[in-house]
Amino acid sequence: MTDPIPVYLDCDTGVDDAVALAYLLRSPSIDLVGIGTVSGNTSAAQAARNTLDLLALAGADGIPVAVGAHHHSSHEYSGGAAHVHGDNGIGGVELPRSGREPEAVSAVELLIDLSHRYAGRLHVLTIGPMTNIIEALEADPTLPERIAEVTTMGGAANVPGNITAVAEANVFNDPAAADALLTADWDITLVPLDATMEHTLSEADRVTLAEASDPLLRAVGGMLDLYFDFYRPTYGIRTCALHDPLAAVIAAGGTTITRGPRVPVRVDTTHGPGRGQTIADLRGQRLGDRDHPGARTRVVLDVDGSISSHLMQVLTGERPPR
Repeated sequence: MTDPIPVYLDCDTGVDDAVALAYLLRSPSIDLVGIGTVSGNTSAAQAARNTLDLLALAGADGIPVAVGAHHHSSHEYSGGAAHVHGDNGIGGVELPRSGREPEAVSAVELLIDLSHRYAGRLHVLTIGPMTNIIEALEADPTLPERIAEVTTMGGAANVPGNITAVAEANVFNDPAAADALLTADWDITLVPLDATMEHTLSEADRVTLAEASDPLLRAVGGMLDLYFDFYRPTYGIRTCALHDPLAAVIAAGGTTITRGPRVPVRVDTTHGPGRGQTIADLRGQRLGDRDHPGARTRVVLDVDGSISSHLMQVLTGERPPR
């Protein structure tokens, strides 16, 4: 057994963030050392409250949670996605309130501090808009030197977006921040809609969670109810895409990336119809994964095995994760 990976999680704690958080807390491969929140699915402040309350349910009150950016780098926060994640970001589920409050420092300050504490070993996992990351890079340009790897859920390489025809939500919310993350001098694993839309959770899985004796799993199962309703027109059944959970599984090494070329990636930051488009240079891929010389962003196009099965096994403790 190798030592758990120290991970800083940057999130906008909505429903799928909550599933990802539960997975990270249960994964023996992960040491969750800090969490920063950002506005996206809900406001950064509400995301921090959701996170603190979930951590309390999990008995993980020792993990610091810091509030990050409320507004994005190029525009003001527009109010979240209540039709997807509920008015409180977690499907309308009311959690027992944790006695803890967020840290006095900002998410940016927390990330920079952790990068020194775990220099060369810290992994950054982003599952919301990347506003905190661009602010951290501006505050400390040496940050990438101390980060082992970045895993980020966002973008759409060869598939449509989910906010516009070309743009995925996390990237569209702050294109400049996403572009800054993708062009910084560190190794990145980008988990786009190409992969996340292909992996779903079933209604039977949701019921298993909702009826679990574990209060954390019961809460997550309840949150998924609204989320499943949202995805029914997309899939034709009650289910949901595993956006943030897939990024968490990849960060934990819980699956094998079967198609993931390392290629240059940029984001369209203009204000035309392409705003927020993730532009991955996938030329030359017809004969299999072809890494571009010097490229440091691995674009996940496919993974091995059933992510939902692995996710449920880790969450419920049915058997050791793969």
